[in-house]
Amino acid sequence: MKTTRPGSPLRLSASALALATIAGLAAPAMAEEAAPPAADAASPSMEEIIVTARKKDETLQEVPLTVTALGGATLEKYNVTKVADVVSRVPTLNVQVGGSGSGGQISLRGVGSSNISAAFDSAVAIDFDGVQISTMRIVQSGFFDTAQIEVLKGPQSLFFGKSASAGVLSLKSANPTSTWQAGGKAGYEFEEHGYLVNGYVSGPVTDTLGIRVAAQYNDATRYITLQPGPVYANGKYRGLRDFVGRVTAAWEPSDAFRANLKVQYNNSRGDGANGPGDVYCGKNGRADEVYLLGGAVAIPAGYDCKINGQPYYPDIAPALAAKLPTSGAPITSVAPYSKSDLWFSRLSMDLKLGDKFTLTSVTGYVDLNAFDVDNYSYAGLGPAFSLIPGVPLSAIAPALAASNGAGVQLGVGTGTPLNQTQQFTQELRLASKLDGPFNFMVGAFYEHRRSVFDTAQQILPISFIAPDPVTGFTSDYRKRIVTKGDAWSVFASANFDITDQLELSGGLRYTKEKRNQIIDVPYTHAFLAAAFVPSGFRAGPIRFDDDNFSPEVSLRYKINPDVNVYASYKTGFKSGGIDNSALPTLGLLNLNSSDPAVKAAAESSLKYKSETAKGGEIGIKSQLDNRTMTLNASAFYYVFKDLQVQNFDAVAIQFITLNAGEVTTKGAEVNWSWRTPVEGLALSANLAYTRAKFTKTFLSGLGQDLKGRDAPRAPHWAGNFAFDYAAPVSDALELGLSGNFTFTSSYLAAQDSNDDYKQDGYVTLDGSISIGAPGGRWKLALVGTNLTNKLWVNTAGGRPFLTPASAATASLPAGDDKVLTMNRGRQLFLEASFKF
Repeated sequence: MKTTRPGSPLRLSASALALATIAGLAAPAMAEEAAPPAADAASPSMEEIIVTARKKDETLQEVPLTVTALGGATLEKYNVTKVADVVSRVPTLNVQVGGSGSGGQISLRGVGSSNISAAFDSAVAIDFDGVQISTMRIVQSGFFDTAQIEVLKGPQSLFFGKSASAGVLSLKSANPTSTWQAGGKAGYEFEEHGYLVNGYVSGPVTDTLGIRVAAQYNDATRYITLQPGPVYANGKYRGLRDFVGRVTAAWEPSDAFRANLKVQYNNSRGDGANGPGDVYCGKNGRADEVYLLGGAVAIPAGYDCKINGQPYYPDIAPALAAKLPTSGAPITSVAPYSKSDLWFSRLSMDLKLGDKFTLTSVTGYVDLNAFDVDNYSYAGLGPAFSLIPGVPLSAIAPALAASNGAGVQLGVGTGTPLNQTQQFTQELRLASKLDGPFNFMVGAFYEHRRSVFDTAQQILPISFIAPDPVTGFTSDYRKRIVTKGDAWSVFASANFDITDQLELSGGLRYTKEKRNQIIDVPYTHAFLAAAFVPSGFRAGPIRFDDDNFSPEVSLRYKINPDVNVYASYKTGFKSGGIDNSALPTLGLLNLNSSDPAVKAAAESSLKYKSETAKGGEIGIKSQLDNRTMTLNASAFYYVFKDLQVQNFDAVAIQFITLNAGEVTTKGAEVNWSWRTPVEGLALSANLAYTRAKFTKTFLSGLGQDLKGRDAPRAPHWAGNFAFDYAAPVSDALELGLSGNFTFTSSYLAAQDSNDDYKQDGYVTLDGSISIGAPGGRWKLALVGTNLTNKLWVNTAGGRPFLTPASAATASLPAGDDKVLTMNRGRQLFLEASFKF
């Protein structure tokens, strides 16, 4: 192996890791080897944290924006293996997992994208080893063997392009080491009765080639504990199984060239698409019936109105599970299930052009195939009954009546969504390293994406009367929407040292995006011919395109080597597009109209506008007491226009896609850390104050003007306090103690009305205790996350199939129940690990 030396491209310090990640290169061959900067032996000074927020390696204290960085040691200690696990360390971050649409949602400072629509890109971009992944279903995938996570707050469009209008969540996996190393961990989780095993092998194959192989398997048999009582097809628990495997190869044949290749496979299997959650029984305090077939039939809800993380997720009603159409073989089981396969690959290459310039290429490819079957009524427990006086159920819905009975699970609103995404990206950058005060970076980016959303759905459901007489299918319809998109952008940024202490930086990105969509309806139930388009209907391509200029400028002043102040102006852009949730009603026929005006109006009704952001922040970053203490603070103000929103009409069973007029988010954040004089003890804390409001007229899908109220998932106060302590017990043993206390004030969980569900403030506690050999050669640990078992609500929306107010009676009042998505609850791990 080559000798690691200062300035060598093979130097895999954190700075090399950061430079590599510029291009999606998580670092060249030996990225984890270099020691931190030397410090005064008498002072336990803080190690420098290197980040790549501006696509180059900079210390956290130098970069002029708000960044939270989590190192690999912290992530491993608390078994942070999913995006949702990050929230306890990052105030103002909210992550929701599950559902049939996008599969998840991330928001920062009260700004995010819908967890319902698979058509939306995320407002908080996910950058995985330098490749920006457009599908939000990545939040369902596990990760591990992670070197660092960086959360960049505020618009980041200059360096990360489209879909970074609210921030960036950057994950960097570990890289090959300069010596042969191996490690592993096995653990058991007591609450969800799960186990986790992982391991890695890393080292040099030749003098210029390094390799790292890592894998993890996680099996939680009690991922969700269902409401007691009903006998579920999958048992009284819903399980979740994840596998992650990754191979990394880093090649450096010379000081002028290096390449880094990563290939990763994620596999997930579960007992349904719905994640942790529950149902809130609204102000009427009762479990509202499932209202079906235009008011002819109702089914008791079946849930107990206790928000305790034990939801009633029913099996599919037998009459509806007889033959559900899919893109493959029909579904004939009442049991929900889910499966997902994700392939990710990235090739990053750096070529030095002399001593002054570096050309970087980052090529990425993502292939996602996710399929699930679940019920989106979140309710339905027999016996069903007729709502028409004097008319028996058997005369209205014979198929339902044939399997009806007390205690029979009658889940409706069944969906069979297939979500497929193939994404290819290519980025080229040329960066300078000139001796003078001026340096620059120029680059170009291209993305091609093809997405398929193919699902059978039930909104009446008409097959309670009888299956389709032609095909025997038991859904109302099946639709298949294929969306293709091409995006390209060019950008330029520059840094100019006005003086040794004053730096001016900024740049501009131009983005052009085009999308087209084809809608197919291969099947429509024959009984719905008067309301829905016929089987075999096709429309499109429907086209959308937009472009944007995103400027940014920052001014940083170094008061002294330990104190920096900065001010920045930033803009963000997230492209609009074409909704994929429209019902196949007769209105879609206008997409094929011979009248250009009628056709254009029909196409326009499916499109949503691009989202933009502008604003800025000021901040100070300081290190005190011989750099043993770090104190950073910032204040921000951003305005988001045409925020992309999707709500759900629980009566009409229709998604509503629209743009909110304007959201203004402002606030301040403080970050503090201290390497105390007590040997082995480190303390840290974060505090965030946020006010995010709708500041212009915004008529929600329910028709209410939300101007003046808070945006969802925007607590006014959030923060955490953490400690880490390690002390020798003897020459051969080391004791470790750590804890993390978080608090969040109340917030609204939806954007439907001025009376949306409100999550009260809460606190959580994580902790760990370990004993092992110094250096981690072996370790036994007991780790607890959310030890107080506090459950909180991430999102809330109307439960489908509610009784409309117009049809309410004394015995069947208007429905107001809401579906809640929630966190996982307490987890307690006992684990053993080794490394050598």
